[in-house]
Amino acid sequence: MKPIAPGTVVFHRYRGYGVLMAVNLLTGWVSVRFGSEQRCIDLCLSSDELQYANGEPILFRREAPDRMPQARLMAMMRCLHQGGYQRLYLYVWPQPSGMHWRWHLFAGRRDWIQRPWREGWYGSGSDYAFNPVMGWGDSPGATSDELIEALARFDPDGLAQALGKDEEHTGWFAGVCDALLPGYTYSMGGMPGHGFGGSLPVHPVRTSLKAYDGAALSWPPGWRNMFRWRRESQPCRHLLMI
Repeated sequence: MKPIAPGTVVFHRYRGYGVLMAVNLLTGWVSVRFGSEQRCIDLCLSSDELQYANGEPILFRREAPDRMPQARLMAMMRCLHQGGYQRLYLYVWPQPSGMHWRWHLFAGRRDWIQRPWREGWYGSGSDYAFNPVMGWGDSPGATSDELIEALARFDPDGLAQALGKDEEHTGWFAGVCDALLPGYTYSMGGMPGHGFGGSLPVHPVRTSLKAYDGAALSWPPGWRNMFRWRRESQPCRHLLMI
């Protein structure tokens, strides 16, 4: 469906044209200001028959929007990998509450633990649910090409660090994209209390999608070796503590 974000012009048959001031993609409740009214009115997208400015109905439950941006980020990354920016990686993990997933793009050396943090290269579904943008000057509903263009303008030095080859990770990521896009994304951390399991956790990005039932996906290159090193080094720390 079309983007639903603060600033979107909508139409209501009793109140006329208005502007969305706040949006919650989890519940479907929005705050709308109509005409010259000073206060906002809270309406439900599922039952209050709001329309886009062109008269198209907003079918919030029937055509649910993406509540998290990871699938869009994956599609953008695949385009960049194909253009030679293979040293670009996406780390996804759940918040402690389990309600949202955090995401972190990083470039350069593939290190899942010591990841470089750059402004605008990370975010959370808890923020995206109220303002569906990545945070680097992009607009809601931007295509992969538009996201790349906005990121290149926002942080050209950071994007330049992704230029180079990492064929092992690029091959793995392409297979994951083929299996999951456009409706699903992966997580590199299990839900709280569930551990990591044998295969890569997969989650839908919209509430209208059923649980993923495709082929099991492997963890990214270097992931298991990293945790095996940590397990092997753990007894040494216990001995030092004793």
